[in-house]
Amino acid sequence: MPLWLGEPPAGQDPGSRAEAEPRQGGSKEEPRLSGHRSLDRGSGLAPSPSPAERPGSHLLTRQLQDLWRRSRGTLAPQRLLFEVTSASVVSERSSKYVLYTIYLIRSGQFDKAPAAIARRYSDLERLNRRLRRHFACDMAGVAFPRKRLRRNFTAETIAKRSRAFEQFLSHLHSIAEIRRSAAFQEFFFLRELQAAQRLTCTGMYREALAAWSNACRLQDKLGAGRSGRFLLTLAGLAVCHQELEELSEAHGYCEQALQLLEAQDSHPLLEPFLQAHVHLSWKVGRDKRQSEARLQGLHGPGLLPQQPPTLKELLIKEALD
Repeated sequence: MPLWLGEPPAGQDPGSRAEAEPRQGGSKEEPRLSGHRSLDRGSGLAPSPSPAERPGSHLLTRQLQDLWRRSRGTLAPQRLLFEVTSASVVSERSSKYVLYTIYLIRSGQFDKAPAAIARRYSDLERLNRRLRRHFACDMAGVAFPRKRLRRNFTAETIAKRSRAFEQFLSHLHSIAEIRRSAAFQEFFFLRELQAAQRLTCTGMYREALAAWSNACRLQDKLGAGRSGRFLLTLAGLAVCHQELEELSEAHGYCEQALQLLEAQDSHPLLEPFLQAHVHLSWKVGRDKRQSEARLQGLHGPGLLPQQPPTLKELLIKEALD
């Protein structure tokens, strides 16, 4: 929900609020009833004019009202924040490392669906090296925390690295070419897509659905909502919801994918999405005529349509690397 600037509480006129407040620097005025005046009994002087009677007060009120009306259409500036919310020391048989949980949060509004990843120092270091190879000039001013020989697992070192990683990712995201690069984006969601694919293939649809959903939020926040990876993510969401008998949700993701594929006739996912949309539309009682007509239009006249792979088959066969 966009955050509107300058809007007064419901039922309150912006001009009346300015008139009701006491003047700064003087004593607090006694409240006045409409249509009455109070006299200064000690001095015999006439009372000072009320705020509404002062010269120029009507102009000030109109200016405040105009400012309020203009600000109703002003959206708060937004940017993507990277916050390391926790870090845990993981000990395995042959290694010990710190796993950092990084949240991606939109500022400027209430982000009800933040996305999260868990990465270790070596993952971030690998991203740093990869970007420096391809964007040497842009990366010249980007700082990255150095590897230490000792005290890597102390609370002080972990806290300092957490703040350094937040600044590192924010700096990368502020550079347009790096922000749009495959290396930067896939650092955030490729591993999540691979995990979601494995869970789907093994029939763990509820767990897979959580992984697909997080990958979807990550791509949305990173501006990768029109890529082939995102279409595959929508396929994963549709398949998992369908397998869990959540047909309305599956139908909605198919519709979202078909909107992205509206101008394309040769995408490998188009026909499977159309087939799934027709089937789900019939199941949930929605209009399927447009998808049926588009599906028939993919095949030339007199040609027998070949059975395309289903969305689930494509998910299983797709190589995510």
